[in-house]
Amino acid sequence: MVDRIPHNAPVLVIGLGRFGAATAGQLDRLDREVLAIDESALLVQKWSERVTHAVQADARSIDALRQLGAEDFSVAVVAVGSSIEASVLITANLVDLKIPQIWAKAISQSHGKILERIGANHVIYPEAEAGERVAHLVSGRMLDYIQFDDDFALVKMYPPKPIRGLSLTQSDVRRKFKITVVGVKSPGKPFTYATADTVVSNHDLIIVSGAAADIERFASLI
Repeated sequence: MVDRIPHNAPVLVIGLGRFGAATAGQLDRLDREVLAIDESALLVQKWSERVTHAVQADARSIDALRQLGAEDFSVAVVAVGSSIEASVLITANLVDLKIPQIWAKAISQSHGKILERIGANHVIYPEAEAGERVAHLVSGRMLDYIQFDDDFALVKMYPPKPIRGLSLTQSDVRRKFKITVVGVKSPGKPFTYATADTVVSNHDLIIVSGAAADIERFASLI
């Protein structure tokens, strides 16, 4: 079912708080058709000219969702997080409307488990994920950090001293540090894929991949 959903399918976004508004706005910038729903007339008015459609409605009512044609959407985002009861009820309504892909924001693990059990395909923990990301970045050497579910991470960072001035073959980075240098960016040049002969200089940025713990150890090298 997932594979059959067009990559440019319209998206239903419920809730125009910070997370929902950011999601709707980015989807609009990606030229995706968006129907945004919120109870607040003020928020709907604010976003009415920034997304395809913005409507004031109570998404806790399945009849209201039906009147707006919610069942015609293949993808929906439940961005309501402040009220767990509302989040759960809205998600249940979308499940009842048989929307194939439902993304739902959770504010706690228990909230997320409930959303999964009632049928949300993807549960998002934006505050927790942002906190984890910042925790990795405060060391100062990492510039961007993405961690995946299986403890695999992709990081943009400054190169530690042990690999500077050497080719990746000479530094033997994969064997010694258990990470892979995926790409290198020299000043004034675009990122390029790294090869065995790539020499990393003091002024370069690198993209590395590997287990989160291994990358942390690699980043801590002086």
